[in-house]
Amino acid sequence: MSRIIRVEIGRFDYAVAGEFKFFKPGPDGRIRRPSVLVRLTDENGMTGWGQSVPVPTWTYETVESVLTTLEFYLAEVVLGRDPADFAGLHAAMNTAIRPAFSVGQPLCKAAIDLACHDLVGKQRGVPAWQLFGEPASVREEILLSWTVASPKLENAEQQMLEGRARGYRNFNIKVGAPQSAEYDLELARKVRAFAPDGFLWADANTGYTPVEALAIAPKLRDVGVDVLESPLAPTRIRGYRDLKKQGALPVLMDEGIVGPEVAEEFIALDMMDGIAMKPARNAGLWPSVQIVNQLRAKGLTVLGSGLTDPDFSLLGALHLFAWSGIARPCALNGPQFLADSLFGDLLKPTDDVIKLPTAPGLGCTPDARAVAALRVVAEELK
Repeated sequence: MSRIIRVEIGRFDYAVAGEFKFFKPGPDGRIRRPSVLVRLTDENGMTGWGQSVPVPTWTYETVESVLTTLEFYLAEVVLGRDPADFAGLHAAMNTAIRPAFSVGQPLCKAAIDLACHDLVGKQRGVPAWQLFGEPASVREEILLSWTVASPKLENAEQQMLEGRARGYRNFNIKVGAPQSAEYDLELARKVRAFAPDGFLWADANTGYTPVEALAIAPKLRDVGVDVLESPLAPTRIRGYRDLKKQGALPVLMDEGIVGPEVAEEFIALDMMDGIAMKPARNAGLWPSVQIVNQLRAKGLTVLGSGLTDPDFSLLGALHLFAWSGIARPCALNGPQFLADSLFGDLLKPTDDVIKLPTAPGLGCTPDARAVAALRVVAEELK
C-alpha cells in the first residue's frame, strides 16, 4: 500500500461549441462547461486525476460548493488513506458529508473516487475497469449517440445534419418543459424519419408531470421513440410506477439515481425498466459498479449516458460502460458540445465510435494547463 500524501484541486472550464440549453452564457457572454479537477499523490510520487462536473441546471451542486467541500471537508478524509480501499473511502466521505434521502454531494465525491481509481490503476499497472470485478464482457470501443436539443425545429434539423456529417447514426432528443407536447412529438417524428434504423431515446430531464407523461408516452412510441428517460422528478414514485405499469415505452431513470441504496429501493418499488448510468452523478465508479450489478441481477436495462463530460469524467464513463458491455449507443455528448480537451485529440471519436484507452488507470495524461489550475489543499508533512 502506498498512502495518499497530497491533495490538489482547481477549477477548469471548457469552451462550449454550439447550442445547448443547459449551459448559460457568463458575464462576458461566452458559454463554458465548468469543472473541478482533483489530483492525488501517493508516497512514491505517483498521481491520480479525477474531475467533478457540476451544472446547477442539472443538480444542486455548483463549482463553488464542490471546491469548498473538497478543501474543507473531504481533503482531510482522503489524506493518509489507502486509495484502493474504495468501500472505506466512500464510507468516510459519507460520514464527512452525510446523505439525506440520497447521497450528499455525489458529483463532488465522484472526483475523489475517479482520482483513486486512476491512482490505483497506475499503481497496479492495469486499466481502471480491471478494478471493478469480473465483467460480463468488455468492449474495446463505445458507440455514441448524437444529442438533438433545441426548442426550435429549424435548429434541431441543423443539429441532425451536423451529427450525420460527423458520422453519427443514432440520436437522443431532449423533450419536456418548456417545450410543448406537440413540439416533442414533431421533433421525435422528424428524428425518426431522419434516422429510420437508429436507436432513438427521448430524455425529458424530469420535465413532465405524471399526467403529461402518461399521455405522451404512447404517442412517443407511435412516432418511433425506443425508450423514455427521466420523464418525472424522482420523488414522483407513484407516477413512475404508473408509467411502468402502462408499459408504452421502457422507462429509464437518471435524475435521482445517485447511489446503490437509492437504486436498490427504486428497483424494489418497480419504478423503472432500467437506468441511464452516469458515474459523474453516482459519486464515481465504485458506487456505479454496484448499481450495474443490481440491474444485471434483476434483468433490467443498463444504458450509458453522461453530463456533457469532459476529459477525466468522460474517461470514467468509458471504463464503466466498456466493463458493463453496453452495446447500445451511449449518450456521451462531451465530444459533441465541448470545444477543448486537456488530452488534445486522444478522446476524439472516429465517426460515432470512441476507443477505450488501454494505459493504466483512467488512461490519459493532461496537458500543462491542468497542473497550472491546481493548488494544494492538504498535505502530509514529512
